[in-house]
Amino acid sequence: MNPRSRFVNAALLSHLLKWTVLAIVVAVLAGSASAFFLFALDWATRTREANRWLLWGLPFAGFAVGWVYLKVGRQVEAGNNLLIDEIHDPKRVVPLRMAPLVLLSTVISHLFGASVGREGTAVQMGGALADQLTQLFKLKHEDRRLVLMAGISAGFASVFGTPLAGAVFALEVLATGRMRYEALLSCVMAAVVADQVGLWWGVQHTAYVIGSVPHMTPWLLLAMGLAGVAFGLTGRTFAVGTHALSGWMKQRVAYAPLRPMLGGVVVAGAVLLFGLDRYIGLGIPVMQEAFTQPLPATDFLGKMAFTIVSLGTGFKGGEVTPLFYIGATLGNALAPLLQVPFALLAAVGFVAVFAGAANTPLASTLMAMELFGAEVGVFAALACTTSYWCSGATGIYRAQHTGHVKPSKN
Repeated sequence: MNPRSRFVNAALLSHLLKWTVLAIVVAVLAGSASAFFLFALDWATRTREANRWLLWGLPFAGFAVGWVYLKVGRQVEAGNNLLIDEIHDPKRVVPLRMAPLVLLSTVISHLFGASVGREGTAVQMGGALADQLTQLFKLKHEDRRLVLMAGISAGFASVFGTPLAGAVFALEVLATGRMRYEALLSCVMAAVVADQVGLWWGVQHTAYVIGSVPHMTPWLLLAMGLAGVAFGLTGRTFAVGTHALSGWMKQRVAYAPLRPMLGGVVVAGAVLLFGLDRYIGLGIPVMQEAFTQPLPATDFLGKMAFTIVSLGTGFKGGEVTPLFYIGATLGNALAPLLQVPFALLAAVGFVAVFAGAANTPLASTLMAMELFGAEVGVFAALACTTSYWCSGATGIYRAQHTGHVKPSKN
């Protein structure tokens, strides 16, 4: 072996060793944080369901969350968008306070009945914890980008139990139609290990049973495309509605803590007056029902409205789990119209609305395969791709860049 070859091999081994170590450290931090968060979230959900009177406290919980972020969280209030911005244009290390702030505020939101998710919390914790390695190891800008992406992968993978989707999500979410393969090693390693760390801590992810998947037929393929259009337009409506309400509230209500307080009045009032408990929290029982029986055709609209009000007025959490709910119940409603089994279209909708809203069709397809089995892959790919193309330029993440312009216009 000549000296040049030995040098190349040594550099390659050094690179592999470096990113293996960094990814494992990120994974242990993010996976452990997600495990603690999921246990806290389970406690908050069970406590709220056993003490329905807690809904009366939602406006005050919203005020408290808004006040804390006003006083000590302004630098990290942008959440996922801050992480994406720092990956695109590194400026300063993400403050460590992002992790405990978003964890506490999300648990409070769920305890009192806001309609928010959990992905945003896990991703923000993973990114904030990962970025602390920047100073510890004196990482350069490019290495810092990869560490942040590894943190996003680890957070996403560990909160949902989907390591492949988590790895690809971080590669895909930064810009529509473009992926950064230089981060592939760190993201895959961090996602896989973080998922295992969560399992080691005793995390038990929700199981969704869809039974046997029907054989592929021309009509089923066409139905996936037609449903994908509906999923994409729904994802677009969700993103546009959330951004519009957020902007409107900031223009009309100058004092930030009052915004989630007002949102809490609307959500709690609607639930207490009309008994709409099925539209708050994560809504996992309703999602599971969507795979087995017909549900009210308006369930996806109810969840969308409650989530837009919750997130648009300033409650913390995430968009993804509500999007799963919206997609699963919309798929359930479309199933008899398209003559497709409930379970299949609920499973496809589960990921396809998210694919359109987040502009992440590949990660969403992989998630379908990890959650529901590889047999769903072709159906999910068709619906997720169609949803992506029909969802327009506006997504749930404002910091997401445009790597490829879609034909559709806003």
